[in-house]
Amino acid sequence: MMALTAQADAAAGVRSEVARTTYGIVHVKANDYRSLGYGTAYAYAQDNVCMLADTLLTVRGERSRYFGGEAPATQPKNGEYGAAMDTFYKLRNVDSDFFFKGYLDLEQLRAGYAAGSADVRELLAGYADGYNRFLSDHQARLPKACRGAAWVKPIGIDDVYLLIAEKSLHASGEAFASAILAASRDPSAPLPALGDTMPEATQPLPTGMKAGVGSNAIAFGSEATANGRGLLLGNPHYPWTSTDRFYQLHLTIPGKYDAMGVSLGGLPMVSIGFNKDVAWTHTVTAAYHFTTFVLTLDPSDPTGTTYVYDGAPVKMTERRVSVDVLQADGSIAKKQRAFYFSKHGAVIVMPQSGVDWTRYSAFVLGDANRLNTRLAEQWLAIGKADSVEALRRSANAITGLPWVNTIAADSDGNAMYLDASAVPHVAPERFASNCMLVPALVGLDGSRSECEWGQDADTPKGLFGAANTPVLVRKDYVANSNDNYWLANARSPLMGPAPYGYSPLYGQPGTAQSLRTRIGLLQIESALGDGRFLRAEDLSGLLFRNRVYAAELVLPELLKACFKSHDLRLLAPCTVLSAWDRKANADSRGAVLFREFWNMARVLPGLWSVPFNPADPVNTPRGVSATAMPALLDALRGATDKLQSLGVPLYGRLGDYQTQTRNGRRIGLHGGQGDEDGVFNVVTMASDLTSSGYRDVAWGTSYVQLVGFDHAGPVAKGLLTYGQSVDPQSPYYADQLSLFTQKTLVTLPFTEAQIRTDRNYTRMVLTDK
Repeated sequence: MMALTAQADAAAGVRSEVARTTYGIVHVKANDYRSLGYGTAYAYAQDNVCMLADTLLTVRGERSRYFGGEAPATQPKNGEYGAAMDTFYKLRNVDSDFFFKGYLDLEQLRAGYAAGSADVRELLAGYADGYNRFLSDHQARLPKACRGAAWVKPIGIDDVYLLIAEKSLHASGEAFASAILAASRDPSAPLPALGDTMPEATQPLPTGMKAGVGSNAIAFGSEATANGRGLLLGNPHYPWTSTDRFYQLHLTIPGKYDAMGVSLGGLPMVSIGFNKDVAWTHTVTAAYHFTTFVLTLDPSDPTGTTYVYDGAPVKMTERRVSVDVLQADGSIAKKQRAFYFSKHGAVIVMPQSGVDWTRYSAFVLGDANRLNTRLAEQWLAIGKADSVEALRRSANAITGLPWVNTIAADSDGNAMYLDASAVPHVAPERFASNCMLVPALVGLDGSRSECEWGQDADTPKGLFGAANTPVLVRKDYVANSNDNYWLANARSPLMGPAPYGYSPLYGQPGTAQSLRTRIGLLQIESALGDGRFLRAEDLSGLLFRNRVYAAELVLPELLKACFKSHDLRLLAPCTVLSAWDRKANADSRGAVLFREFWNMARVLPGLWSVPFNPADPVNTPRGVSATAMPALLDALRGATDKLQSLGVPLYGRLGDYQTQTRNGRRIGLHGGQGDEDGVFNVVTMASDLTSSGYRDVAWGTSYVQLVGFDHAGPVAKGLLTYGQSVDPQSPYYADQLSLFTQKTLVTLPFTEAQIRTDRNYTRMVLTDK
């Protein structure tokens, strides 16, 4: 790409250069951050303008204005555009609008960005400009899904602030959207009747992310690699729909920033990727990013909105918002809700968990990410890091990563696991103090200042700093598959600082690991056996081997009992499973039968004969308990009956029943369920088994990158499984899906020479109009 100069920029009005290489990978080059954001937004809109416009509508709280209040968000179909973010929650349009308007505080977001990095503000302002420029250039030629739609309209920097804020809430505020809405009030209605007693907590709070949404990550150091440099496998399991899809891009400001990988939702920064010295990836952390606080209310206030803090009454803040709702006759009606906040956060109501609002007490959600305006700054800092140590320092200082671990490798041969996400500063000893009123709900006493979140000197207020966040730097390897920090390296479990360890909000050491974590560690240790040194191709084999670890653990004993039973009903399924290759490849016959059997069997009590042993966490629990065998055989009968009732053959190929539809064509996929069945390569389907199979992917293997280093810099291969675009007319709609089915990764062009010599290289220069 032609180098830009300040003189040329001023003379020609050049904002940025946008090049594309094979599979539509975007390379944006600019002189400054505003122009970088401009080019990134323009390129992203070329591929996903309808989806982005719809998501902007969501975060502004305007869905009801255009689609009515009762309808849900646009659902994706066959890999096409859809803005629904129901991976995390499901709401009617009117409820979604009230949530985003009531919970997001644009005034405070503006203040957060104003106090932060000027580079970030310029980058995000440029993003808004670039999106608007695309609309101006292409308004009459938008994709069919949103052509002529009134809701596709220009945006400002505030909209980008809201877009990023929504990403930060996935593991906190969004998980409690229904509870926040339940605590809101209709200002025109009579005051609600408040009871006198708080129900007892009956069940713990969710951790935030929906089960199964996660990732695999492995970083190898100099003691494990063939050339003594770092080597990274990044394999996030993220949604295949909405702006939580990744987007492949390479962003460059000569001399300031040069990173390649993927961004989340097309935002103008690399969230998972590599530069010339460091490669990094993320996995969803098992940590909590919120607590609750129990307020003591003043019963003399009939509204229940006065709480006592350090002995003095404090009035809650009321946030009243209005939503426009399209009516059946085309008119617009206004609806209002009032949301209530203490100094700790929003009031929540969850009767099923014992969380209610009474005359004497109420719960509020303390959300570490509600006002997190550091995310963009954090990812820019990571992209500039020249070592894993520099990455660690920036991550701990900024603490902008909302809900992910970071796994990284550098060219000097260091490998690192780190959870520097935004975790409330609740020290281990605080859990045993009188500040912890409701342990099941992580419910702190909100009436005393001494029970507030703590403070480390090197991080933002209320969050843990470097001395108290889980980190492990090794020369052999680190890994994570969404279990907590404890087993980032099977040879050296991470216990935390003496005497109490890490905060329980990060999870507990010595706990059982998922089957996916276990198969990953088993394959790593096997690959390193006999003093072997690894190359990148070894990691792609590890990822796509598709071993079903649950089958390896259960089938030897199950099949013996099955054939010994002399039950004619079991003869056919036992024969199919004995011939099955125990993998989740597209051509594996018996994989569907085992999946349906295991979904019934894995929840049976007393399943294992050898219980979990913290001293042997990779290999336990194991062995089928003799007392559980009759129930296992019943589960196999049940799975057999289910397949036969649906007309699905017991010996059917997985790829005939696990499919993604693109442009009317069903494409067979490999991969398994992950935590449930112990398949490392996860493909979570949007439907249960029907007569036509499991239809379309909800989330799973999304972006894959294998990054190593040589004397000249990064050597990378990658794959964006679902492709760059959600527009069925785009050449980038299904082109990489076929690569995924073939287990093929492609070379990622990083240097200028590699970019310009790509056989599909094109270049566009964006100038001011």
